[in-house]
Amino acid sequence: MKSRFSRRDFLKVGGLTLGGMAAGPFLPNLADFDDSSLVRIATAEMPVRREPTDDSDIVRMVVRDELVHVYEEVIAKEPKHNPVWYRVWGGYLHRGRLQRVRFIYQKPQSIPEGTRLLAEVTVPFTQAYRYIKTTKSWQELLPPLYYSSVHWVDQLAQAGPDGSPDWYRIYDELDSNVPYYVRAMHLRMLPLEMFDPISPDVPPEQKKIEVNLTTQRLTAYEYGKVVFETTISSGIPGGGISGDRGLSTTTPSGKFDIIDKYPSKHMGNSYFNLGEKGNLLADADGYVLPGVPWTSFFTEVGHAFHGTYWHENFGTPMSHGCVNMRSNEANWIFRWARPPHTTQAISNHSTRGTQVEIHN
Repeated sequence: MKSRFSRRDFLKVGGLTLGGMAAGPFLPNLADFDDSSLVRIATAEMPVRREPTDDSDIVRMVVRDELVHVYEEVIAKEPKHNPVWYRVWGGYLHRGRLQRVRFIYQKPQSIPEGTRLLAEVTVPFTQAYRYIKTTKSWQELLPPLYYSSVHWVDQLAQAGPDGSPDWYRIYDELDSNVPYYVRAMHLRMLPLEMFDPISPDVPPEQKKIEVNLTTQRLTAYEYGKVVFETTISSGIPGGGISGDRGLSTTTPSGKFDIIDKYPSKHMGNSYFNLGEKGNLLADADGYVLPGVPWTSFFTEVGHAFHGTYWHENFGTPMSHGCVNMRSNEANWIFRWARPPHTTQAISNHSTRGTQVEIHN
């Protein structure tokens, strides 16, 4: 019995390699594959341990983008902030650097000219390609677009990398001059209800977000009463310098306002400024994170609340300085906080934003 379903396997059955795309339509043969309890490895490598504890023997290693079937969820004693382990083939994986994923295929739809629609990836990952005019060839981009990341789609392409029309063109603000394309059946258009404001009648001065860096908790208040509370992952204290701006990975404390909101944000480096040795993913020393969902900025240098698709380790610092949240909870903050929500790529920040107070 084989429990692992790797990135290579997925690309093979999904018809995403350029060689496979020439063979015919995209018809994945997954009838006997149960994805009801499936996780993606979201870090360079992870140990499968014999027992659900970090002190147990390592049975084997799994690497980034492997898909692993989960047989059972186990609540252990450690770590206290996130004691969930998954029983997998041969042992146990801690939940912290995993992403729960599904295969949900979509029907491609046309995009009205001059319109951008927000779409969410609904497969574990989908390969992106760009067209190189000088070589007249398609180039594979890394990393792929991951499950639950969100992206602005502005066109159903006339011909994608395989010559078929079933590809979406992605608008990316960091790489807007060189668009890229992904399989249309791997993205679903998000309903406009996901932009609906929450309690818009509450005066701006009666809304407040509080973040406790010690307890790793976020609390939202209306009229001084709690209306929302959850665990988060703030920046790694003393984690060094992150990104081109040379910012510390420590989340700043103090009083702020929400100053801008983006339903989809490309964080980290641009795809097209990376060489072969560029920092590709959300590791300690650098990252590329296209399609970060529901981003609400509270500093002008880039600190924000946002959804997270690269870990599930809330309750302990994990980020490069932002406040990582579960994506559905980041959507709640996005809809609840001022300035007003928007269905456009860039938000309207003409009114004062919701107060934010961050303390230890």
